[in-house]
Amino acid sequence: MDQRARDTLVELLETPSPSGYETRGQRVWVDAVEPVADEVRTDAYGNAIAVHHGDGSGPEIVLTGHADEIGFIVKSIDDDGFVRVGPIGGSDPSVARGQHVTIHANEGPVEGVVGQHAIHLREDEDDPEVDDLWIDIGATDEEQATDRVAVGDPITIAQTVSWLSDTRLGARGLDNRVGTWVAAEAFRRAVAADPDATVYAVSTVQEELGLQGAKMVGFDLEPDAVVAVDVGHAVDYPSAPSEKTSQMALGDGPGLGRGSTNHPVVFDALQTVAADEDIAVQVEALGRGTGTDADGFFTAAGAVPSQVVSVPNRYMHTPVEVVDTDDLEDIITLLGAFAARAGEFEPFAVDI
Repeated sequence: MDQRARDTLVELLETPSPSGYETRGQRVWVDAVEPVADEVRTDAYGNAIAVHHGDGSGPEIVLTGHADEIGFIVKSIDDDGFVRVGPIGGSDPSVARGQHVTIHANEGPVEGVVGQHAIHLREDEDDPEVDDLWIDIGATDEEQATDRVAVGDPITIAQTVSWLSDTRLGARGLDNRVGTWVAAEAFRRAVAADPDATVYAVSTVQEELGLQGAKMVGFDLEPDAVVAVDVGHAVDYPSAPSEKTSQMALGDGPGLGRGSTNHPVVFDALQTVAADEDIAVQVEALGRGTGTDADGFFTAAGAVPSQVVSVPNRYMHTPVEVVDTDDLEDIITLLGAFAARAGEFEPFAVDI
């Protein structure tokens, strides 16, 4: 990974981007793709779209990831100045207690901590609900707190990037800034190949709230094929519930989704390109939908062939997600080559 790409990845990961509040992260992404795009545009909700215009003879291909991360939101402030919270997306209250957090207020960031009973005072407790959480920002009453934060301010856990080894990366929000970063880097790789295809790189908003950005963009673009890059469950760690998912592991290559949303022609095309590029892949069984933006795209404009490519990810929806950058590099190579060769595989339709 060159320094430019590494710096962009770290900047994306360190820029808070909770669902519904993605503007700052989208600005970083737009700045990254503008130098190689023919045009970049955003819509009213902040979906960002970069395009390289082909020569008109090739298909239109979308490479996409979602910009938003899970978090919390200020729901209320009590008489004693403690902040009560609600979820943004699939936030896990069991990993929030005892964490440092940042409340992104209009006047700037406000630091706080999520309270936790001392172990000396705890009895057997069930996993907490979000409603059980409170944030201490050092205020002594409601007035002091409301001078600094407001109802509706988004909250993220104050976790930063850790390089655990040369290729193993731990961070909050790898789901799914790694997907938007891969989409941008694969777009850059495809543009360098001067493809006949028109290639779009897309960074969507509000995936964690129901694939909302993908539904918007799908109607806007109506492409011939979509590849959504998101994270998938890696279960190569102690006591992992591996019987609940496919057996993906960090460093073993991209996960290609098979079943339901995933289009068999796009799946086969990606397998062909992977073999030609000497990229090992893992197959992820997804029989009831993918839970990713691919599910938003594939029916948004009436049967858009869509495919998810997963980055193996440990500890999803926690502040300590872990990925292997070798997998990221392989997906960039795979998708860049797929976009450059897309004309070989059209039409993207099943044969009845």
